[in-house]
Amino acid sequence: QQTLSLMKEVEYDYGYMFAYSERPGTPAHKRMEDNVPPEVKQRRLAEIIKLQGELSRKRMSSYVGRNHEILIEGTSKKNENQWKGRNSQNAVCVFDKEEGQKVGDIVTVFVYDNTQGTLLGKKADIVSV
Repeated sequence: QQTLSLMKEVEYDYGYMFAYSERPGTPAHKRMEDNVPPEVKQRRLAEIIKLQGELSRKRMSSYVGRNHEILIEGTSKKNENQWKGRNSQNAVCVFDKEEGQKVGDIVTVFVYDNTQGTLLGKKADIVSV
């Protein structure tokens, strides 16, 4: 419960979560008994994963509805016709490739939606003032 409370207070962007397992040769292995049943470990892990998913989705949704400068890092894993890149806050964004774009370019992308871990973007309609 303390871990969940901390996660709610800090609102981590993302996390790597695993059930505890003993590591032979470590001080904890030598001095502490692993007395938490596997089913309790799995339940606790599921609670942490669920909360982190909610926090990640909340963070990503805060970027929706705006233009972002995206550094193109490479081709999307899921669609070879899309780029994958990151905004200045390190959030991953995927968007359609356009003629002349290449890895290393910084492009303006309008973010129209998000998943738990990815911004979904399209070509920004930039209006000159």
